[in-house]
Parts: sequence; C-alpha cells; structure tokens
Amino acid sequence: MLSALARRGPDSAGLATFGTSNNSRLVLCIKLDEKENLEDQTANVLEKINVLTHVHEQLTTKEYLRLVVESVEDSDALIAQVESTAKEVELVSLGTQLEIIKQVGSPDSLERHYGIRSKSGTHAIGHTRLSTESRVDLSHSQPFWAHGVADLATAHNGHITNYHKLRRQYEQRGIRFYTENDSEIIGIYLRDQMEQGSSLEEALWASLEDFDGSFSYLAANNHCLAYVKDPFALKPLMVGESEEFVALATEEIALRKISRKPFEVWEAPAQHVQLWSVPTHTQETF
Repeated sequence: MLSALARRGPDSAGLATFGTSNNSRLVLCIKLDEKENLEDQTANVLEKINVLTHVHEQLTTKEYLRLVVESVEDSDALIAQVESTAKEVELVSLGTQLEIIKQVGSPDSLERHYGIRSKSGTHAIGHTRLSTESRVDLSHSQPFWAHGVADLATAHNGHITNYHKLRRQYEQRGIRFYTENDSEIIGIYLRDQMEQGSSLEEALWASLEDFDGSFSYLAANNHCLAYVKDPFALKPLMVGESEEFVALATEEIALRKISRKPFEVWEAPAQHVQLWSVPTHTQETF
C-alpha cells in the first residue's frame, strides 16, 4: 500500500506496527544522532535505562535503537532517562505492541533497511510524505507517536490551520514539541484529552470541534483502528472492508493492492469518526 502511494511523497516513509503483546515488557524505538558514534550513544542510553529497568533485547539498525525492557510503572521517568542522553536522542515510540519505524526516503528504502514485509501483527498505520512546510528528516516523518501514551500512534493528511495557536497554549503549560510539523499536535491533543478523563473515541470526536482546517487522520492503539474526517471533506480517505480485513488509504489504488478478491470500497463521510476493534487473536504478516 505504501509503495502504491509513493508518488504522493518520496521525501519520507514510515510504519507504526502493532505486534504480539507482552504486557510485562515494553518495546522502545529510539532515534540516535546519526552524526555521532552510534555505539557510544547506545552505551549511554543503556546506562541510563538500567537505572530504572532491565533490558532484555537490543538491536541497532542505522540510527535506530530498538530495545525490549521490563515494564515500568512510571513511563514518563523512562522517557526522561532516554532523552536526557543527548539533545538529538528521541524516543520515537513506546508500548507493549507498538513499534514505529520511519526514515527519509521512499517506502522501498524502508523495506530494504528494516524488512517491514516480514513483520507480523494485528494492524498497522503507515505514511509516505512530500514536505510542504516542515523539514525533511526522521523526526518530522510520520506516523507520530502520541508522546507519553503507550501504544498510541497517528498519521495525518492535510493542514491543521490553528496549529500555532494550539501549540502556544500547550507550550505555556510546559509541553514539549519535537518538530515543526502540524501533524504532531494530534497526538499531543489526544493525550491531553485522555488525561482529562476522555476515552480515545471521545477525544477523536472532540478533535473535530477543536481542530481547524482540512484534514483526515488515522489513530491506532493496541485495541482499535480509527479515522477522523474533517467537516469540509477536502482531503480524501477511502475505506475498504471485507470479512477478512479493514483498510484505509488516501487513494483506492493502494487498497486494491491488498487482495485480488472483490471487496467494498467507500469514501469516508465529512465530519465523521469511525473505530474498528482489533481482534487480539489475529496475527498476520503486514
């Protein structure tokens, strides 16, 4: 599906996958500074993490460090420990199932370096991007992790025009932003709503009232996959459904890459939210 959409944006590509759950352990995907020694940075990160928890697995691929650690009660403390290593070190995702892999370049390049075709799990969201405003680098690429919320990721198409206003409000409360990409505001907003007591579904519906602009976005956690479509419906979002799967994409051509069997495709309506529950027993290759 990403390869079919590659002509929409060759700048970067990424995938947020939800694999096998292990509630006693967390998967951390960490971006290291590619301009510095990766081995030294890895050693520094491990030293920081070992203060709080035990590391079971580690793997470095390019500037990505993947760790599997024993679960902790205070994930914010773990995040702070990782990101205190160096200015350019960033926790790209954290969760019992979630892993975000993204990089500058095409979806084919993502496959060559990380072998995403071999990954398995219940669901995933992906993105391929042509930058129109913000920088082209790994941090600005999508999907975005809802920083601080385990197993919650988003992918966005469009423009949230009140992004700067919302950002100022959050920054006045001490909330950190990692990019200049307006898409980052979605995860921050969802986290804020959920910390105030809203469910994920309630937060998604609320975003229709609080976000301005033309946008469609996907949100996923380890329990569900959802979309949000703005009131103007200026950004396309096609949905494909069968007895075997649900798939969403900005163009139908991507959906038709899934199966040669006929299945229903429809366009998501304006000002609408829809969620699909994820069956926990299903594990398929993406």
